[in-house]
Formats: sequence, C-alpha cells, structure tokens
Amino acid sequence: MTKNLIPNKKDEPAKWYTAVVQLAELSDYGPSKGTMIIRPYGYAIWENVQKVFDEMIKDYGVDNAYFPIFIPMSYIEKEKSHVDGFAPELAIVTHGGGQKLEEPLVIRPTSETIINASFTKWVQSHRDLPIKLNQWSNAVRWEKRTLPFLRTTEFLWQEGHTIHSTHEEAKAMQKYAMDSYAKLYREYYALDGYVGRKSRMETFAGADETLTFETMMPSGKALQSCTSHDLGQNFAKAFDTKFQDEDGEEKFVWQTSWGLSTRSIGGLILGHGDDNGLVLPPRLAPKQVVIVPVKSNERLVAFSNELKATLRQAGIRADVDDRDDESFGYKLNKWDVKGVPVIFKIGEKEAADKTVTAKRRDTGEENHFAASDTAQETAKLLEIIQADLLVKSRQVRDENTREASTYEEMKQILAEHKGFVKVFWNDNSEIEAKIKEETKAVSRCCIETGKKGTDFYTGKPATEVWLFAQSY
Repeated sequence: MTKNLIPNKKDEPAKWYTAVVQLAELSDYGPSKGTMIIRPYGYAIWENVQKVFDEMIKDYGVDNAYFPIFIPMSYIEKEKSHVDGFAPELAIVTHGGGQKLEEPLVIRPTSETIINASFTKWVQSHRDLPIKLNQWSNAVRWEKRTLPFLRTTEFLWQEGHTIHSTHEEAKAMQKYAMDSYAKLYREYYALDGYVGRKSRMETFAGADETLTFETMMPSGKALQSCTSHDLGQNFAKAFDTKFQDEDGEEKFVWQTSWGLSTRSIGGLILGHGDDNGLVLPPRLAPKQVVIVPVKSNERLVAFSNELKATLRQAGIRADVDDRDDESFGYKLNKWDVKGVPVIFKIGEKEAADKTVTAKRRDTGEENHFAASDTAQETAKLLEIIQADLLVKSRQVRDENTREASTYEEMKQILAEHKGFVKVFWNDNSEIEAKIKEETKAVSRCCIETGKKGTDFYTGKPATEVWLFAQSY
C-alpha cells in the first residue's frame, strides 16, 4: 500500500475517490454490476454509526423490527405517486423455484408499502398508537451510474416508519428524526451542512413534505445526506390504515418515514480525505489509535502493548501493528491511507524514557507526552481532532455558499465555482426542470421562510430562501 498510488484529489477527484476506497480496504466491487462488497474496515464505520443512531431513536421510543425484502407488486402500485417515482429503479422478481410467480415481487427499494400493510392489521384503536418502528436492512434501486458507497444498486441503511393519531405528533417525529441526523453528522461525522425542506419536484414519492440535510463536498457538489418525510395520510388512505379515536370516530393515521444509508460513508470519505488517503473523525474511526513500534523487538512490542492496554481500559479503540514483514515506513504509510486519527510512533527513546510520540492524521503534527498520561492526553487529542474536522467542514460549506439575485448570476457562479447558490425563489417544478436541464443544478432545500425578496428566475416577489447546487 503506497500513497503514490493515490491521484491528486483536486485534479482527479473521481480517480482519487475510487483509489482511496480500495487502498483503504473499505470496499471492493461485487460480481454484479453496480454492487459492492463492504470490507471489514468499511463495515466497522457503519457499525459505529448504527450504535450511535440506534441509541438516539430508541430514546424517542422507536423500536427495531424487520420486514421482508420481497414486496408484492400490488403493494407498490397502491400509492400512485410512489410507484411513479420508483418505477425506473425497481428490481422485479418474476420467477421462483423454477416457476413463474403468480404476482411479481419487487426487491425492497423502500418499505412504506409493506410496513403499511402490517400497520393496517395491527391498528384498531387510538390506544394502539403511536407505533414507531425502525429497521436496519438493505435496499435495491437499479442505478445506471454507480460509485462505491455514494451510488450503488444495493445499499445498507436504516429506515424509520411511524404512525400517529395526529398530524402534529407526526410532524414532531419528522423533526426529531432530522434533528438526530443533524446531530449525528455534526458530532460524529464532523460534517456540517444545511437542514431544509425539499422542493415539490424533489420531495419523496408519496410524501407531503421532505426534510433533508445537505452537505457540501470539496468538489463543489452537494450530497443529500439523509431525509425525513411527512407522509401525511397518503399511504394510510391507500392501505386503509384507520383507527377509532376516543369519540368512536374512524380516522386515518398520520405517518412518517426517514432514512440514512451507507451513502453517508461516501460523504465521509469525500468530506475529510486528502491526497494521502482517508481522514477519519475519531468518533467513527474503527481504530482511533494505532501504535507502531520502529522495530518488532520484544522490548518495543511489550511497551506498545502496555500503551494499548491503557488506552483500551480508557475506552479508546487502540491496536498495535507489530508485523515483522512490513517496514516501519510502510506501516506509517498504510495507517495514513486508512485514516487512523492518531498514530503512536514508538522507538528505543520512547521505550527508555516511557514517553509517547503521537502523530495527528489530519495535520501531521506530532505531540509528545509521558506514558503515564497516555489515556488523558490521547482522549484530549482525539476530541481536538474531532472538533477541528467539524470547523474545517463548516469552512468548506461557508466558502462554497454564494448568493445570486438573478438566473444569470446563478449560472455564472455554477460555471466558475459550483457550490451552493442561495436565492429567493418561489417553488416551481417546471422552472426547476428547466434549470436542471440547462445547468445540471437542482434545488437542494429551502432554508429560510418569511423573508421579503425577489424571485431570481421570474422577478416576482418571493418570501423563501433556497439553495441550488449540482449534486452526486
């Protein structure tokens, strides 16, 4: 493994990305077009995401469940806008057991329909509500252009599905989910972005409203990092999901769904990586510290293992690389590529003086401290790195956000800089389609309402501020 195999990120971002994904051993290509194998190092990042987010949603009364991957085609077809939105991406099974199926089965693109069918069976009274479910699973959407993690035919995700007796309660759930995503991104991924409402054209198929968290990548392209949907009563009416209220009146439930996928790992790679490979935020890194002895002799390895034990006892994910078939330089290079936040370099001097030389992956800066202070100093250093990465991400977001008052100004910004373009705009699907065709940019989200301005495209009065950008 060598850094020389990694192209320059700024000059060749696509080649840089695929090289880093493979050299850091995050994933490999699957045997079927558009699929990927998530290798242990990449999956460990996803496991850390699961642990954190699972706790967040369980604190709000959400329980985990699992639903079948095969969904009857008739379920998908019950909600018209839903089937229209997903039709081009569906993978359909027509034969099983050597015979043609009586009804085709759709491989799960999302689970609103199959979960709603169960909600209908489970709910009779207001006493049965709310029901708040989440599942950690896979999904399949047939993609024409694929890129590991960012866009694959099959991906891993969590998808939350809840039903409520009132719209207010459902809206509170939708907001809690998005607030939790924003917290996850800012405090764990160390990626900042914008929270806002999607346009009518970009709203999830079958939803009344979609909230999104939009992050900006160094390339100037935006990434839809997660979404939370107010489904209103659309699926409830399609599946006849009703409950009897306290007055004995039958009413349709109010519903939400929300999801975060392994696509977020693609954003993590792009958002923090540099010309030497990955740069992982400590809170999600599979290994927060790797201890590398200069030589694999008994004395240095023993001291390294003592440090590892001290760190692990303090709850820090640490390991020792004492392989004797790789040079010291190769090992340092390897863990740089894999983005480990801190590397301890242990030589004869460190072992004799009982000191530590700790190198930060994000800046290359070296810190020195006594071995007796290892746990305290390392924990402090990891928190500093985590905070610094968020500050850097926020700077990228802000530096790549510009304002335009006219369509011509927006086109000029996209041609010269890309990034987010902030405009006053009256949500209009026909206009958005034209903008997309001419500039490859679409609205990302509405970030402010109730202001007075002029629509950048039509010149008419407008009260909402929107972000436009090109995207992955």
